[in-house]
Amino acid sequence: MRLRMLATAAVALTALSACGSSESPEEGSGTTETRPVSHVMGTTEVPAEPQRVITLDSPHLDTALSLGVTPVGSVQSDVAGGLPEYLGDRTAGIEIVGTIEEPELEAIAALEPDLILSSSVRHEAIYEELSTIAPTVLTDYEEGWQAIFSTTAEALGLSEEGEETLAAYERRARELGEAIGAEGSTASIVRFLSDETRIYGPDTFAGSVLTDVGFDLPELDYDEYSMVYISPELITQAEADVVFSTAYGDPSTTTKDTVTAVWDLLEAVPDCAFEVDDAEWMLGIGPIGAGIVLDDVESALTGSGCL
Repeated sequence: MRLRMLATAAVALTALSACGSSESPEEGSGTTETRPVSHVMGTTEVPAEPQRVITLDSPHLDTALSLGVTPVGSVQSDVAGGLPEYLGDRTAGIEIVGTIEEPELEAIAALEPDLILSSSVRHEAIYEELSTIAPTVLTDYEEGWQAIFSTTAEALGLSEEGEETLAAYERRARELGEAIGAEGSTASIVRFLSDETRIYGPDTFAGSVLTDVGFDLPELDYDEYSMVYISPELITQAEADVVFSTAYGDPSTTTKDTVTAVWDLLEAVPDCAFEVDDAEWMLGIGPIGAGIVLDDVESALTGSGCL
């Protein structure tokens, strides 16, 4: 895989050289203004006003679109997935350049980007190859989605707009929490996958949105990703005043069926247990996705009598 990526990068760079101008900055119409951006891989000089942005992970696509920037290229979550449906027609015109797992370096180079955005957990291994194509900024998932958003906004030259966007989100989360009476109440998130069941903690994306609303999440022995893996008989670890659940893919092919027999052990079932969209709650990492989570919470709990 590594050799293939390196070979592809070499082809990509050759393509860039062939289509690029032979003029030096002094011979051309002027140099491009740049500014330094600090990120998990160091400091990178990026264009003052990037015009051709490529995003290689979902938080950066959400961020760019939330700030009014339409990337020239982005990746899909898998070979058949396309771009996230929750983003709607905002993604019109964006060219797909591979998958999150395997970005196509030649396709990326062919779009002649002036900025590439991604995360270290996804693409640290090919950071150098990406950097030879265009200035590349990587963010760190461990810092949380709001830090990812802020660094990405800075790279786009939109820090002020980013601060306003986060402030608006925080204000809405706080007002929603007050309206539904979230303070002092508990909520949990259960995700059913093909061979495992997870409870999501406060440091996951959706979990952090619920805590911003004012909920407390179950106090469990979460792993480094703020998740707990449970067997069906341990479903009571998800006990809370309100339970949100998602299923990755077709619910009939997940562990949801195996948990059904014990699902009723949760006091929130059935009136205060709500099924929500997996892609929106798990992949919609950014202001647009956070807004959808808030919409779901508001729709589920307004007048529900659960709190």
